[in-house]
Amino acid sequence: MSDHATQRYRVRPRVWIGLVVYFAYVAVVFTVQQLSGIPYTEFGESGINLFLGAGLSLIVGAVLLAVTTTLLGWWRPALFDRHRSAHTWPIIAPIIMVVALVLNLSFTDWGAYDAAFFAASIVLLLVGFTEELTTRGLLLVGLRSRLPEVWVWFLTSALFGLMHLANALTGQAIGPTLQQVALAFGAGTIFYILRRVTGSLIWAMILHGLWDFSTFSVARGTPGPLTALGGVVEILAIVVALIGVAFVIRGADERTGVAETTRVS
Repeated sequence: MSDHATQRYRVRPRVWIGLVVYFAYVAVVFTVQQLSGIPYTEFGESGINLFLGAGLSLIVGAVLLAVTTTLLGWWRPALFDRHRSAHTWPIIAPIIMVVALVLNLSFTDWGAYDAAFFAASIVLLLVGFTEELTTRGLLLVGLRSRLPEVWVWFLTSALFGLMHLANALTGQAIGPTLQQVALAFGAGTIFYILRRVTGSLIWAMILHGLWDFSTFSVARGTPGPLTALGGVVEILAIVVALIGVAFVIRGADERTGVAETTRVS
């Protein structure tokens, strides 16, 4: 089978479709969170707050994204690249992020957990599916229909970061929110690298979900003396990612929406 296997779409990828999906997802999550009446800063106070404030919006978003992806016929290009990056060393950045994740879990005050909070925390794993499918999935497919890969990386990472501005509208101070936006841009670059090196969005979904689980868990209860270490290692991972991303972009040929035919080699 040729490298250029047929991509079949119900709807041909367009930049505007990817952007509509992105803004619709942000609007749905924001609306559901607003209807809960729970400020962002109070999500971690109890299991019910975490579920109603964050988990419920993720469940609704996941269902709507699954339906949308099916109607568009974009599952394959959203989840898989046609070719992996020729340069694999930038996967060091996701590996360092895994180290930061493990540190977060190691410094978590697990005694502060109850069954309800743990159950709500498990629902948070859905964030890996919803936010990755939105940004480095459907938005990426739309952008690849017209833009060079460098812009695909930059815009998916930037819009992923800007997605977190909504937290300032749900109770978080603007200073921490802007810091969160910047860190999310870096994390988005790490997830993009993981997609390019492995050829699949699934690993980025898993890492993203576990990362958010770890950041909520480490903030629960009494912080340990080395709690900040995970954040320091995360910044190191971002620095490595910003250096390595140029290498995984180089030579990328992932345009979508181009008429292709299946050939037998």
